[in-house]
Amino acid sequence: MSTGWSIWVIVLTLTNLALVTWVLFANRKVAVDDQEDPENRTTGHVYDGIEEYDNPLPKWWFLLFILTLVFSAAYLVIYPGMGNFKGIAGWTSVGALKADQAKAQAEFKDTFGQYVDQPIEKIAESREALKMGARIFANNCSVCHGADGGGNYGFPNLTDNDWLYGGTPEKILETLHEGRKGLMPPQGPVIGEEGVKNATEYVLSLNGLEHDAAMAAEGKEVFGTVCMACHGVDGKGNQSLGAPNLTDNIWLYGSSREEIQHTIRGGRSNEMPSQKDKLREDKIRLVAAYVYSLSRQEEVQQ
Repeated sequence: MSTGWSIWVIVLTLTNLALVTWVLFANRKVAVDDQEDPENRTTGHVYDGIEEYDNPLPKWWFLLFILTLVFSAAYLVIYPGMGNFKGIAGWTSVGALKADQAKAQAEFKDTFGQYVDQPIEKIAESREALKMGARIFANNCSVCHGADGGGNYGFPNLTDNDWLYGGTPEKILETLHEGRKGLMPPQGPVIGEEGVKNATEYVLSLNGLEHDAAMAAEGKEVFGTVCMACHGVDGKGNQSLGAPNLTDNIWLYGSSREEIQHTIRGGRSNEMPSQKDKLREDKIRLVAAYVYSLSRQEEVQQ
């Protein structure tokens, strides 16, 4: 906070406290002064036969207000609240957060800490570890990938053993630590609308879906000229680039002709945020083991 704003906050706070104090004490005095009837304590206001009296606050009520003012003054001296003045206690919300985090880390060291140095494969063999990983996944990952890891529109299915960047424990950890930025550049301006439609038919043919054979043949030439650089000559993708396999009938954005055309024409952009600043290493490893176990279940079923 700049010095100017700090001064403004201090002046405003002290002025409000002073005004509240003045109002409180000013109303302790009876303002009615009836010379003709000294015993009269009404203000002269009458509503439906009810007269308004000018009585001060009861003493106990008045004292409660005094206590709140004393508390406010003490609070502003002890804790931050007066601009840049940090308070004599030296308390900060950041310091309190770090203290709570340190306490939590010490408390759960035996629970989570044991997994920091264990291989992901070994963690995935522990039912208790997978339960913890599932809970962490539900709290942090399910909003995109679904409660069961089955994915959503634009977000990969983590249970089908089809990986954009690789499904080894090392690659899963790399994804969680560093995040991923996927970009499919728009090809509409490059290959034109006819090229978009032809390439779409070729991609449909790679997956055994209904397609126009003549257009697919034209699309194969377009694919070999433009698309193979990322997706490979055979369309099976490139995990080093995060380019998906276009032959396994697994789709991030849908397999309809219109959706594929939209992807080719306008491109796609997606991001998996890094988790290393959000989750501790032990929790990242538990999530990695859980995700690894999801794909292993698919392999076992196959």
